[in-house]
Amino acid sequence: MTKQAAPIQDDQKQQMEIEQNQIRHRMSQIKHKILVLSGKGGVGKSTVAANLAVSLSLAGKKVGLLDIDIHGPSIPKILNVEDKKLMAFGDALVPVPVSPNLVVMSIGFMLHNSDDPIIWRGPMKYQMIKQFLKDVEWGALDYLVIDSPPGTGDEPLSVIQLLEKPDGAVIVTT
Repeated sequence: MTKQAAPIQDDQKQQMEIEQNQIRHRMSQIKHKILVLSGKGGVGKSTVAANLAVSLSLAGKKVGLLDIDIHGPSIPKILNVEDKKLMAFGDALVPVPVSPNLVVMSIGFMLHNSDDPIIWRGPMKYQMIKQFLKDVEWGALDYLVIDSPPGTGDEPLSVIQLLEKPDGAVIVTT
């Protein structure tokens, strides 16, 4: 490695540590983080994630629901909030309120049309997930339910890596 390459690597490493600390700070206000996963599509994973989030919120818990299905975000439609748009407060994204105890974040809120295709490879998806974890102002929550896309690809692996220690997972099968 040349001496010129070392400072670039050091800068990248330092930036990654800053971003990881920002994620830790946001997540420190959330008591429990639960992933909802499946090995394949069409098993009702997003429905389970939405029902879990709604049930917890109806039980008086403060809940956030994060839809990380970049290619097929369905949570806004399931919760009947697909017409809502994101708001920003300073550098933070503000999740969309569904009810007094439930807020939601999805890339679906960023699309002009819910059917617009998103054609991204792994690094772009990773950056979007990192932005959701780092920049969304969830506030104090009892639960963050994370709805993953089908399979065991980039999105669930990225969340697990970035969260460091999620509290658990619900695996939906048929």
